[in-house]
Amino acid sequence: MSIVYIVSAPSGSGKSTLVNELFKVVKHLDFSISYTTRPPRGSEQNGKEYFFVTNEEFKAMIAADEFLEYANVFGNYYGTARRFLRQAEAAGNDLLLDIDVQGADKIKEKIPEAASIFILPPDREKLEWRLRNRGLDSEQVIRRRLVTATREIENYWKYDYILVNNRLEQAIDELRAIVLAERVSRAGTKRTADEARLIETAQACRLDQARERVQPILASFGADGKPGAS
Repeated sequence: MSIVYIVSAPSGSGKSTLVNELFKVVKHLDFSISYTTRPPRGSEQNGKEYFFVTNEEFKAMIAADEFLEYANVFGNYYGTARRFLRQAEAAGNDLLLDIDVQGADKIKEKIPEAASIFILPPDREKLEWRLRNRGLDSEQVIRRRLVTATREIENYWKYDYILVNNRLEQAIDELRAIVLAERVSRAGTKRTADEARLIETAQACRLDQARERVQPILASFGADGKPGAS
């Protein structure tokens, strides 16, 4: 049975970079490329960052029940195709889903045992700097993304793990530890010293261990972070 990993983050948190680095250091892990009706940005390529389809094509996939989850975000559809999970299971691999908070809720309903990871920026100022520095969005879109980020981070408490992307190397190590620790814990076999260290690193990112670190970040967004606040 494949392990499904859900990774969510506000736009500009460095999620794509972390996920790309993860695949360099973890084997037997597949990636679900989402479908979207929005146009490509910058150097994005069809079949790499997303599968870019028309509204008509997306709605036909909905009608055929081809999605594990889908949502309308900023007027564009995004969806996770079922076929990626079938392919991962057939290959004996685990599956990583890069999806937003709405999608994560829907996946958790269908696959409660999925391991969910929420990536946070160090604070609002750093997130705004990243959004502006990448030069992809207009001022209006940046402001909208910051408002959306505030709503999204208020859902942090729904996730199993919280990862703060402040120092890239540390964040990559923690993400790798979470993925491998889940494998070790579910295997139920005797743990090596290295595996025990992975589990210790992952445990430090567990929601109950991370709440104190998260509070200053929430405060920088003007969010109280109480369950159900969003």
